[in-house]
Amino acid sequence: MATIGTINLFFLYSKANGLVGQWTKYDKFLEKDDDHMSFDGLFTKAMVFELKNLLQGGRINKIHHPFKNEIVLNIRSQGKNHKLLLSAHPSYARIQITNEAYENPKEPSMFCMMMRKHLEGAIMEDIQQIDLDRIVIFHLKGKNEIGDISYKQLIIEIMGRHSNIILIDKEKAMILDSIKHIPAAVNSFRTILPGQKYVFPPAQNKANPLEATEDEIKKNIDFNNGKLDRQLVNRFSGLSPLFAKEIVHRSGLANQETLPKAFLQAIQPFKRQQFNPTIVDTGTKEVFYISEIAHLNGEKRSFHSINEMLDRFYFGKAERDRVKQQAHDLERLIKNELEKNQSKLKKLRKTLEEAKNADHFKLSGELLTANLYAVKKGMEAIEVVNYYDENGAIMTIPLNPQKTPSENAQIYFSKYQKAKNAQGIVQQQIEKTHEEIDYFDHILQQLESASPKDIEEIREELAEEGYIKIKVQKRRKKPNDKPVLETYLSSDGTLIFVGKNNKQNDYLTNKFARRDEIWLHTKDIPGSHVVIRNEDPTEQTILEAANLAAYFSKAKHSSSVPVDFTKVRHVKKPSGSKPGFVIYENQQTIYVTPNPDTVIQMKHE
Repeated sequence: MATIGTINLFFLYSKANGLVGQWTKYDKFLEKDDDHMSFDGLFTKAMVFELKNLLQGGRINKIHHPFKNEIVLNIRSQGKNHKLLLSAHPSYARIQITNEAYENPKEPSMFCMMMRKHLEGAIMEDIQQIDLDRIVIFHLKGKNEIGDISYKQLIIEIMGRHSNIILIDKEKAMILDSIKHIPAAVNSFRTILPGQKYVFPPAQNKANPLEATEDEIKKNIDFNNGKLDRQLVNRFSGLSPLFAKEIVHRSGLANQETLPKAFLQAIQPFKRQQFNPTIVDTGTKEVFYISEIAHLNGEKRSFHSINEMLDRFYFGKAERDRVKQQAHDLERLIKNELEKNQSKLKKLRKTLEEAKNADHFKLSGELLTANLYAVKKGMEAIEVVNYYDENGAIMTIPLNPQKTPSENAQIYFSKYQKAKNAQGIVQQQIEKTHEEIDYFDHILQQLESASPKDIEEIREELAEEGYIKIKVQKRRKKPNDKPVLETYLSSDGTLIFVGKNNKQNDYLTNKFARRDEIWLHTKDIPGSHVVIRNEDPTEQTILEAANLAAYFSKAKHSSSVPVDFTKVRHVKKPSGSKPGFVIYENQQTIYVTPNPDTVIQMKHE
């Protein structure tokens, strides 16, 4: 097994062989990556402390690979089941215990099968952080194929887009597999492939902030050089720019006297293992950390545990990112369709305006015919007496100089006939185009709040409506194949169901809901259908259901969102209407401001 000493040996080897420049590039990458990470080395230390208390001695029961860069371990420890999420996501890399539900693929990946082979039934003997780096080792004891004791290590490297999850045979220090393969062509000094020796990333050789004294802090900082927060990041391990800025902020004038004191005061919670997990909403972004962040202004919320905070912070973020990747082609198609229909609507409105001039075209044709003797080829206009007008007003009729007098008259009669016929047809086309725009507007909104499983239903719907072509899977649908609805519980225990796409909305409203149950939808705003499984719910339950309707709508980031509610019996689907479209009556309207915390609390698996 490679140890910290091994890291330094590799560094010395590189230096001796003139390769230190390659390691320095990697070192700079780690510093640059820190700019975007609240999950720094100190945060990792706190997370390992929390995970040890919860998982040490636990047994791995199940392993799932729900998404490309993420693994979920189901661990039984201290009489409870825990879901440990290991993420090598390029933007959301982390380790945490989660309460989120994940949809597992029908066929496990090769990496998942390898993990199951070696780790299912294994005992979590220890969890170790390497120095103050964002590298965590899970030490696991299990049995091999012949029943002998076997020791494995699961290493998580949290390094932005270079994050990885690596399974190691401890005795051989050999890689069994990894969630991302890094061949020698990409990194000749640190190959991450099955069968290769595992090599740690190079040590950064920075000072340990937990062991620093006032004198050491003063020696490491050049107070005349400015950019004190950047200097702290460069000289001390485990510090992110976020935490470094906090230290400088607490020091006030930030001189040789105040900065060391602020540094030691800020680092105390990490020494005592006493944390205050906090999310700060600045209005433009959310930031999390495990201690107070005084230099950021905004709404601050504390949590009982780091894992609880991360579940709240990442709620929907990683999933939306995955959906965006899966639905990129759909989003492009829908936006194109929207643009086409909006352009078509403008042309139709112009045609309708012209159609309203039908009587004017007829009058021009008749007056022109009556005055053909006065029209000469080459004239651009003629003034005639409008004999339909009581006062005999003079009317100017534009002419095409290239046409004969009779041809000009015929042009006006043709325009009249076309305009007369067009009015009814154009009005119908305008209504149809409005329906198309509303439909695609709804689909766009559904993509914003869709889960990966919802995307396939949206894709199927667009294929059924003739907008896209997809390969039909040769799988017979079972009679009980129905859309799966998201379920929530109100504070008094009442079930509330939410449709996340048109297939779910149609099923929920037209088949699943009972006639006297309460149905909700945002007023004149694209959104989900919501049904309360109660014929006479409390006002509080209606408010909570309205919060769900507003949250799963185009107005999720707005305040005072109008939500209509009525009994299901008053909701109708017009014959031949688009999927998800309904009309309703006898509604009442309430106004709510969507609250994601309420949505999280109400989620029912």
